[in-house]
Amino acid sequence: MFSKACEYGIRATVFIAVNSLKNQRVSPKEIAKEINSPEAFTAKILQKLAKNHVVNSIKGAHGGFEIDTVNMKNITLSDIIKAIDGDHIYEDCGTGLSECSDSNPCPMHARFKNVRRDLKFFLETTNLEDMALDITLGESILKR
Repeated sequence: MFSKACEYGIRATVFIAVNSLKNQRVSPKEIAKEINSPEAFTAKILQKLAKNHVVNSIKGAHGGFEIDTVNMKNITLSDIIKAIDGDHIYEDCGTGLSECSDSNPCPMHARFKNVRRDLKFFLETTNLEDMALDITLGESILKR
């Protein structure tokens, strides 16, 4: 459903959030290792996330990536996905047709509208702080 870049971006952002809760910055190398992603690919994803103000990039000897813990509750999965893949996930046809609408529907259109609505709600109401706390409490994982 999500691109590989988006999957890595979600995991990277959660990893950065977990470390930010401990007042620690993390390097692109650490992030890539933790989420099992190629380092160069991870760096490009992190650039997009920083450009879209999802994460903060700090330069220098004690630099790295961090997320303002006060803002963490306001960052949603939707923000991460939009930063990397855009918002086409809310609009694309379920069968991949270039033109699909209420007046010209694909066979999945009517049912897929409900799935897309529920997905949008989930992505817009799931925040980064809750996901980071799940990791911190051992209730979820980022890698096997």
